[in-house]
Amino acid sequence: MTDGQRVAGLPAGLRERKKRRTRDALLRAALELFTSQGYEETTVDEIVDAVEVSQRTFFRYFAGKESVVFAVQDMVETRFILELRQRPAAETPFEAMRRAVLCAWNSIGEAIEAIIPVELHMQTYRMIESTPSLLAAHMRRSVAVEDQIAGLIAEREGLDLTRDPRPRVAVAAFCGVMRVTGQLWGRGNDGSMDSLRALTETYLDQLGPALAGDWRARPAGTAHLN
Repeated sequence: MTDGQRVAGLPAGLRERKKRRTRDALLRAALELFTSQGYEETTVDEIVDAVEVSQRTFFRYFAGKESVVFAVQDMVETRFILELRQRPAAETPFEAMRRAVLCAWNSIGEAIEAIIPVELHMQTYRMIESTPSLLAAHMRRSVAVEDQIAGLIAEREGLDLTRDPRPRVAVAAFCGVMRVTGQLWGRGNDGSMDSLRALTETYLDQLGPALAGDWRARPAGTAHLN
């Protein structure tokens, strides 16, 4: 009996839970192998052997090794987009993005931890940063996501994205901060979701001050020169 036949013979609810458990097991096994022995060095055969399923089952859930690496990131981005779509129209674009990402972390943290340990999530981030092919894929994906977010912001504000550069500029600044916080979190010692959320909030709060005013410290009573 094949893997698919075993799942197909179960009641619908149980079948879905079985499929989710299989997918989660493949994801965890793959990330453990990638981070312990290297992404390029790990084969699909090794992943399916670790879970005791067939290659056919693997490809039912994932297009390939790269899609496994970014599966958790896909979850986060999907949740962020959903939260952004639901933000009140009265919020400014930056405030909508800020609140959306913090709400996303609130809701997605437990979902991630139910699939993989947070430490493994952190190790995966480090692996992406240190693997040229994955880093290139990460940047390619980031461009696509930023374009989608810019489209949403333009829609919220009633703007033509082809004529008004402000949505793309705002999203580029926002996503730049998100990349910095992700890198700092990945290099740090505290791998908790709470630490990532706190770091994200701290750095987003600094975006406005960083883009405005004169940073240079001046002695008391010194006038600013024009």
